[in-house]
Amino acid sequence: MWQTIQDQIQQVAQTSFSIKDRRSVSGGSINQAYQVSDGHQHYFVKLNQASKIAMFEAEALGLREMAQAQAIHVPQALCWGTAEGQSYIVLEWLDLRSSSKADWEQMGQQLAAMHRKVSPQGFGWHQSNTIGDTPQQNPWTKEWGVFFAEHRIGYQLRLAQRRGGHFSQGPALLEAIPTILAAHQPQPSLVHGDLWSGNAAFSDGKPVILDPAVYYGDREVDVAMTELFGGFPKAFYQGYHEAWPLDAAYQQRKILYNLYHILNHFNLFGGSYGSQAEQMINQVLRF
Repeated sequence: MWQTIQDQIQQVAQTSFSIKDRRSVSGGSINQAYQVSDGHQHYFVKLNQASKIAMFEAEALGLREMAQAQAIHVPQALCWGTAEGQSYIVLEWLDLRSSSKADWEQMGQQLAAMHRKVSPQGFGWHQSNTIGDTPQQNPWTKEWGVFFAEHRIGYQLRLAQRRGGHFSQGPALLEAIPTILAAHQPQPSLVHGDLWSGNAAFSDGKPVILDPAVYYGDREVDVAMTELFGGFPKAFYQGYHEAWPLDAAYQQRKILYNLYHILNHFNLFGGSYGSQAEQMINQVLRF
């Protein structure tokens, strides 16, 4: 397998490369992750079972979609494929460093700039991808409320039902979402889709965002998720709001948008995420 990966790196990068060092590194809970090096050039490799190749392909295409916005740095995806029963993706290696207030402010500004990239086709993307290890459906949809009800919350509720989750107010919520969002007419912005603190970093003086679940949606979904799981520093929000302010009703919508991720965590991990999702559903229905 490693010979195959080495050969493909050489072919795509058009340079001589021989793996002389391979070490395990942190790379999330879903994949195995490695740094490979010839002593001069370094690459980041993620591995999973062969059936996950579509996940890696979607990640690579998502990174390219964000890179085309020319707003914020993302790792370059060199190549991906399967070998010996495993799938892999090879990414640019980034030396990550600590951050300052100015760095976080710049990240907020650059994320807002990426959100300026919009799709004339509406909400969605040209293919499905994954959010964590969960399939994420992205059919092009004209109305944001319909898209979010059917392909975000509705999909997660159906998955939850299969694993024994019971959210009694789920049907009422799905019926209410298009009405709740009817007065809100966002542009179909390019969004990262999974922007928690583990997917934001800094390298060589530049903000970097990683591991996307890309689609075109309400830009607020990215900002909302940054407030989950510990949140981002205040400087990030200052930078974002200076570049592109959010309106006051965002404070309510973010509960609905973050419900998607809490339901996904329930479907992935179970536990107390179920009761947290139930509480959020009841909050939304009181809007």
